Amino acid sequence: MFIQTESTPNPATLKFLPGRAVLDTGTADFPTPEAAEASPFASRIFAVDGVTGVFFGTDFVTVTKADAVNWDHIKPALLGAIMEHYQSGDSVLVGEQASSGHAEHTGEDGAVVDQIKELLDTRVRPAVAQDGGDITFHGFDRGIVYLHMQGACAGCPSSTLTLKMGIENLLRHYIPEVVEVRPVAA
Repeated sequence: MFIQTESTPNPATLKFLPGRAVLDTGTADFPTPEAAEASPFASRIFAVDGVTGVFFGTDFVTVTKADAVNWDHIKPALLGAIMEHYQSGDSVLVGEQASSGHAEHTGEDGAVVDQIKELLDTRVRPAVAQDGGDITFHGFDRGIVYLHMQGACAGCPSSTLTLKMGIENLLRHYIPEVVEVRPVAA
């Protein structure tokens, strides 16, 4: 098994490409070891000292490390944990499904929300997946779009710039009702 790695815009996060499917659909975010209890795969990765977050896409695994830890020191153990998972035959998730991405929204601005979700799905999410992350819709209220950043996007030094200059400008261009984009925690 050959696992490729790619750097991300977040220096604390590395993207692993195992060359096999990770999830059939959606994404799964594990910001803590406790959150990983429903995933034998994420638990294996958290067993490596210095890991602070794990994120799964359909064909990649993004790992976030503590600032004091050097990638050169933990990367071999992470590659081993990923290979061990695929050799074990264990499932990625137990008893829960991956997230399809967006929070439900009801209200009179449903048409605007549908447009926002469509732009996020077609223009934004594929681009941030390239960097090992995901951005999901969490709400729309009085012109403000609330988005949750996951994987490499969470805590990335350029995440504010991505939100404000990239996503906000894109949404405002296509949807006049949007006046601002703000990040939210999970």
